[in-house]
Amino acid sequence: MTLAKQTVLKSFAAVVHDHGRCVTTAMAKAETACATAGKRLTPLRRRVLELVWGSHLPVKAYDLLAILGREREQAAPPTVYRALDFLQQVGLVHRIASLNAFVGCGEPLQGHVSQFLICTQCGTVAELANLSVSASISASAEALGFQATRQTIEVEGTCKHCSRRGAQTHP
Repeated sequence: MTLAKQTVLKSFAAVVHDHGRCVTTAMAKAETACATAGKRLTPLRRRVLELVWGSHLPVKAYDLLAILGREREQAAPPTVYRALDFLQQVGLVHRIASLNAFVGCGEPLQGHVSQFLICTQCGTVAELANLSVSASISASAEALGFQATRQTIEVEGTCKHCSRRGAQTHP
């Protein structure tokens, strides 16, 4: 597979990682994406997005609600779900269906289909945008007379960091 056909949008957390810079960059991209789409990133939507980007692990809506409940008086499930729906529509977050959780999108300004690699050991998710995988699925679907409107692929396994840890604990 050539690099031109696969882009890692969000990789597994590196040992040396400037998370503050990562979140700042994500929020700047969010502002630009919303402005480009003519949408408004309200304070609540911004805060939900900040919380999603708060770690590189998928976050559940009720975890967001618990945090917002400590910060605001009127945090209710519909409020969080509406914010998450907006963030998905604008392309700022992705929903990981198998985990019923959300992760920030690494490149919201680049419309793309994504594949997700989910480490079952540490819970970290890497987002891929592999055009050849997407094209193969679309071609196979079309051959069957099916028009695909959305693609989400979730692959479970073990990341390199957890694999190394496992190899070190097993002689």
